[in-house]
Amino acid sequence: MKATYKAYFVYYVLISSVFVNAFEPISTTFVVGLGVAAVGRKIYNYVYESCDSKWIAFNSTGLEVALDRKLFGQHVASRVIQKAVTGFMNNKNPKKPLVLSLHGWTGTGKNFVSQLIAENLYKEGMASSFIHQFVSTAHFPHLSQIENYKSQLQQWIKGNVTNCPRSMFIFDEMDKMHPGLIDCIKPYLDYYEYLDGVSYRQAIFIFLSNAGGEYITQVALDFWKAGRDREEIKLQHLEPALTLSVFNSKQSGLWHTSLIDKNLVDFFIPFLPLEYRHVLLCGMAEMSAKGLEPDQDVVDQMARELVYFPKSDKIFSVNGCKTIGGKLDYYT
Repeated sequence: MKATYKAYFVYYVLISSVFVNAFEPISTTFVVGLGVAAVGRKIYNYVYESCDSKWIAFNSTGLEVALDRKLFGQHVASRVIQKAVTGFMNNKNPKKPLVLSLHGWTGTGKNFVSQLIAENLYKEGMASSFIHQFVSTAHFPHLSQIENYKSQLQQWIKGNVTNCPRSMFIFDEMDKMHPGLIDCIKPYLDYYEYLDGVSYRQAIFIFLSNAGGEYITQVALDFWKAGRDREEIKLQHLEPALTLSVFNSKQSGLWHTSLIDKNLVDFFIPFLPLEYRHVLLCGMAEMSAKGLEPDQDVVDQMARELVYFPKSDKIFSVNGCKTIGGKLDYYT
């Protein structure tokens, strides 16, 4: 489809140049030339993603519905993310970029939430050229190169925010990032109106990490043992200790970081471990996504063969919903 539009664009420009040359008066040629240039820009913006409202438009209702219908077992994260992102996007003059740090065991929905935010902000979703994703083990593997990584990361962020102020940066596997590396982006998360002529206040930074997962799980387990409803868990039960745990852990990527010390992370968002009932919901949703008729018996069979912990009670799925897609391929 895009190739067809590009071909049309080239054809249009060629035809338009012939049209302009058909007129002798310089003034007429100039005016028509300006018109062709303007139309050309419109066609270009129609074909190619641009940093404007046609390609970037926040859908608050869409995000709320997606979190409610597609994210299972994460009432705390869902509520905080909806309010944080909506509040930031509705603020015409934010004082700093939005910085979210998502924590929890694998398969609990951290990457999925990043995808939902992207889909309700950028027309192209995760395929948008204004979303930049970094994976620690892939992009920053060698400790000996940390100073090079810092320089490259700073240049990348500055260049892309200059190109589009409404850029999103996702840092995955923060718990595997070398300590000290993430501090190099501190100036871009701070309360500066402009930094070397560039404003970063409209950008979004999201950190994804397994760090703090043990603490989050322990809180959920304590609620379960006390016979309390999981939905009673609130952000204030987790965030203060979670922040301290991440700050003091050398395996968090945020160890003694100035981002925490200077209060530049807006929210530390806990993702709770998923129970059997949540795995069932994931399975039914995955079958629908695959174009299959959801089958409770198939999903139940698949869910029962997953590994749960602690061994004595088998409450939480070890891998959350991460392996559901592959497992269903086997059972269907």
